Parts: sequence; C-alpha cells; structure tokens
Amino acid sequence: MFLIGDFARLGLVSVRMLRHYDAIGLLRPARTDPASGYRYYAADQLPRLNRIAALKDLGFTLDQVRDILDARVGAAELHGMLLLRRAELAERIAADHARLARVEARLRTIDAEGRMPGHHDVRVKRLPALRVAERTGTAPGFDPGQIGPVVGPLFDGLCGALDAAGLTATGPGIASYAPDPAAGGDAVRVHAAFPVAARPGRADGFTVVDLPEVAAAATLVHEGAMSGVVATAQALARWIGENGHRGTGYARELYLVAEPHPEHAWVTELQEPLSTG
Repeated sequence: MFLIGDFARLGLVSVRMLRHYDAIGLLRPARTDPASGYRYYAADQLPRLNRIAALKDLGFTLDQVRDILDARVGAAELHGMLLLRRAELAERIAADHARLARVEARLRTIDAEGRMPGHHDVRVKRLPALRVAERTGTAPGFDPGQIGPVVGPLFDGLCGALDAAGLTATGPGIASYAPDPAAGGDAVRVHAAFPVAARPGRADGFTVVDLPEVAAAATLVHEGAMSGVVATAQALARWIGENGHRGTGYARELYLVAEPHPEHAWVTELQEPLSTG
C-alpha cells in the first residue's frame, strides 16, 4: 500500500488531483484510515490511473473518462480509441499551427506597411518566351502557408528528375499559379519550373513546355522568406491599380537567390503580367 504522496509520484500526477478523483468517485483510495484520514492506494490501481491520465490528456472530460472506464473497455479497444483520439488531436494541432502561421504572416504585412517598397522600385518590362521543364500540383489556396508545402516538394522532385534525365537548368527557378476549377473552391494550380534546353514534351517526372512571351509585366523584388511575400505582393498590386493598369492573374515568382541559401537571404522577383486591352 502507498500513501497518497507516494502513489502520486508513481503515477506522475499531483496529490491535489488524486484528492479530486477521490471526491468525484473516479479513483477511490483502496483504504482510508478512519483515525488519521490518511488515504492508501494499492499498486493494482495504477493501471486505472494511467488510463485516466491518458484519456484526460487526449481531451476527454472526466465524465467521459468515468463512462469509458465504467464500461470496462478492454485494453485493445482502449488502445484503438486512444490512437484515434491522438490522430484527431494531431490534426487539430496542425490546423492551429497553420492558422497561427497565417496570423503571423498578416501581422508581418501590417507591421511592414510603413516600410513597403516604394513606387520607384516597380519596373515594367517585357518577359521573353521561355522553354521550361515543369512539374505541377494543387494547393488548397494562395496563402503562403498553403503554397509552401506544395511548391517546395515540386521543385525538389523536379531537380531530381532533371538530374536523372541529364539536364541542367539554364536559369533560376520560376513558380507560376492559376486557378484550378477542377479541384473546386479556392484551389490553385502550382507550376514549378526551370529553364532548359530540351525538346517540348513529356519526360520521366516533368514536362517541357514553352512559356509565352509577356508583352508587359510589372515587377518588384522581394527580399527574404516567402512567408513574408504578402506585403511585397500587395505593394505591387497597389502600384498597378494606382497607375491605371490591370493585372491578368497571379504573379510569377522568379527565384533570383534561393536554396541552398538561408531563407532570409532569398531574393525573388514578382512578375505580374499587365493587360494590354
């Protein structure tokens, strides 16, 4: 038999919590000394305490914990329940992290409003036709936190496929975007590409295509991680609107300096095609 303090130490819980479990009938002491009031616990009560702690940590209320334990759920079934609950919790945490990243990106954008690139930094120029090898994928939206997990692996896979084909990129990487109606909602079709000297057509792991010439594009350089690109993109959009132009869609991203450099050293040119109509 163990005094309450020793049992709490063995079970990795607080004495206060054991007293609460006793008060609500969730885990009674094996014996209470009528004279001193000391609570004594038995070693064979540790499995129940372990189950209480595991279920509680996974978000079950104490009433739910009592119902589960009183139903005398077997170890195998309880293990399956805990695995399912853990997966749900992990999914919720991942969603919360993604939401936090979006909030932080907006905060960086707001903080940078007074330091956004000036109008004199925007350049309008022609983008010549370019032959590229590309891989494509779909992102659920255009937020940097949604684009990043898609475009990164696309470029990694493209690099590997080009190496396997014996092709060398002839210029920096380019990412371009377009709505993806087939995927529905706000889905975006992501294109990751490198300029190459090769014939158009499908190959193992990539497709060689020709990007058409763009007669006029408004361009602005973004310095730093792409998680902070929103401020630069909005500055470019404001310049386009204030100067009587109209953009034709998502801006291209030309990665002038990127991996293997650290993100804070990246240099990316945003290229927004302008309507000629």
